[in-house]
Amino acid sequence: MSWKDELPAVRGKLLKDEPLGPFTWFRVGGPADVIFLPEDEDDLAAFLKGLPIEVPVTVLGVGSNTLVRDGGVDGVVIRLGKAFAKVEPRGNSRIYAGAAALDATVAREAGKAGIAGLEFYRGVPGTIGGALVMNAGCYGSETRDVLVEAYALTRAGERITLSNAELEYSYRKSARAAAQQLIFLGALYEGRPDEPAAVETRMAEITARREQTQPIREKTGGSTFKNPPGHSSWKLVDEAGWRGKPFGGAMFSPLHSNFLINTGEATAADLEGLGEAVRADVKAKFGVELDWEIKRIGRPA
Repeated sequence: MSWKDELPAVRGKLLKDEPLGPFTWFRVGGPADVIFLPEDEDDLAAFLKGLPIEVPVTVLGVGSNTLVRDGGVDGVVIRLGKAFAKVEPRGNSRIYAGAAALDATVAREAGKAGIAGLEFYRGVPGTIGGALVMNAGCYGSETRDVLVEAYALTRAGERITLSNAELEYSYRKSARAAAQQLIFLGALYEGRPDEPAAVETRMAEITARREQTQPIREKTGGSTFKNPPGHSSWKLVDEAGWRGKPFGGAMFSPLHSNFLINTGEATAADLEGLGEAVRADVKAKFGVELDWEIKRIGRPA
């Protein structure tokens, strides 16, 4: 008997051998052994406590910064729903955001409450859970600049609260989250007081800038590579000659050369293969190592 036949009882939904492509912005990828859609935090905690520790667990947000390989994903993929998407101002320029809340929604709600400092989230395509894992940011601001504390479950289902410092943030990474395989539930942020109209104006500027410079209506995963020290990834990809150059069904966008796009019928192998080809070419031509910012998960076909 497989572990899939002895899963803990849940109030949410368990889906077996479910294709993951529809859950990601690239629209590619094989099936998850199991997808769990928990009803609430208690349901998730109980499930984790009852799940054999050797079964791998992967958390998937809106799939904006994730490439699922064609062979699918081992173990359980957790997808958080509406119960984890609450956004609530708490006074004193603080705001709570659930892990499934869209970053852009949190930016808007903060603005309505007269809280400045979270405007950059308007330009981050993902959820708060992903932002906490990777210290998401853009246009000179990042998550650690405004985070007070985060709330999470361990792989064993234990609830913990972590301060900003305890998350050990660096560029696009939380060392603590990576080491402990944390499943984030939400976070408390603190900005600064400002007029809602002024915050909205700054967010509108960010939106306009994104629309002019990024292929936001394509099947993409956001920024593909982290910026190496002293360099811009888009410039390295461009100067290596990969802007707009087809590779199977994949391409680096003509609009922004650090955005990998599915031009129609790409496989995950096309997308990852193109990224690896570009990494090798940039290393050979410029001696610079490009590191993936997009999270790649699962098995090759």
